[in-house]
Amino acid sequence: MDFSLAPEEEALQAMLRDFSRKILKRDYQHWDTHGEFPRRHWKALGELGVLGVSMPEQYGGGGASSVAAGIAVEEISRGDVNLGYSIVLNSLIGDILVREAAASLLQEWLPTMFDGTRLAAIGVTEPQGGSDVSSIRTEARPNPEGGLELVGEKSGISLAAVADSAVVAVRESAGVSLYAVSLHSTGVRRVSFDDLGNRPIGRGSLFFDHVPLREEQRIGRPGGGLRSVLTGFDFSRVLIALQCVGAAEESLDEAIAYVQSRTAFGRSLAEFQGVSFTLARRYAELEQLRWYCYRTLWLRDQGRSHATEAAICKWKGPQVALAAIHDCLILHGQYGYTRDLPLQQRLRDVMGLEIGDGTANIQQMIIGQSLTGVRPR
Repeated sequence: MDFSLAPEEEALQAMLRDFSRKILKRDYQHWDTHGEFPRRHWKALGELGVLGVSMPEQYGGGGASSVAAGIAVEEISRGDVNLGYSIVLNSLIGDILVREAAASLLQEWLPTMFDGTRLAAIGVTEPQGGSDVSSIRTEARPNPEGGLELVGEKSGISLAAVADSAVVAVRESAGVSLYAVSLHSTGVRRVSFDDLGNRPIGRGSLFFDHVPLREEQRIGRPGGGLRSVLTGFDFSRVLIALQCVGAAEESLDEAIAYVQSRTAFGRSLAEFQGVSFTLARRYAELEQLRWYCYRTLWLRDQGRSHATEAAICKWKGPQVALAAIHDCLILHGQYGYTRDLPLQQRLRDVMGLEIGDGTANIQQMIIGQSLTGVRPR
């Protein structure tokens, strides 16, 4: 076993950590406070060549490993956990398209996704279904005037307010299928949510009112959409966990610097066991989680099964990170509870990551089924 990063992965890590701390972190709270989408930074990440870091080079990707995608998410999320979505969404959607889409669609979508000029969303979740993706009601049905039309609603969609395109899961006679949809089409309506966290990402609902569709917009075979999306989740769930890790690691670094500089009762705060033990516990938990995530991405790179491991990452990632960020906020005392510091925003933003791509209960169902062979009810 080799737990070292390749030289090119170490270079990616160093480059993005520097960019994240110098550029992304500076504006992290600005986007939340002003309700703005961080478009210029998203585009800057495209110019750095990381938005498709693990995708095929022939489509403008970096051709690197899944591990490299994890490094990109972790380091970007140190500066701005919401911009970590740029890698998560592009990796999830890119993975689905590379596996299933026609060559013409790949050439149309992927280069513009990877250079940051096309914002792509994935529309799976619906108001009545939530985690039950098999209960999708949005339909692709025959249009009386010819062709197909898209009718239905997707809810809780990241980038709903700003995306140019979406991969949309729909109900057809053959089952659940996927379609590539322009969100600038006639009949598309957007409603933004007023969320607690992840506010710059523009989460909301997408309404499709008789949106024209063509057969060639279908991604993969009819009825194959559910399996394709769930396979993609095995990738994105690990990346989401590393989003959480990156935010928590930066919070821990800030807390360490703070307790080293502050004094109480004539001593450095770092000298108190109640402080150092808290830092030690959270550091150990984050390191365990971090390396489990990279092991899972390594399994993916080896072409080995990793659905159970991905579920473990997604279950424990937000949980461990939230506990660490909370402790870091408390260690900052009264200052940690102000909006002047980014800790409160990281707490809100990471909390939202407990929900997307399956809650903790869903992940435990996946793990339980893998252990017993029986689907929990």
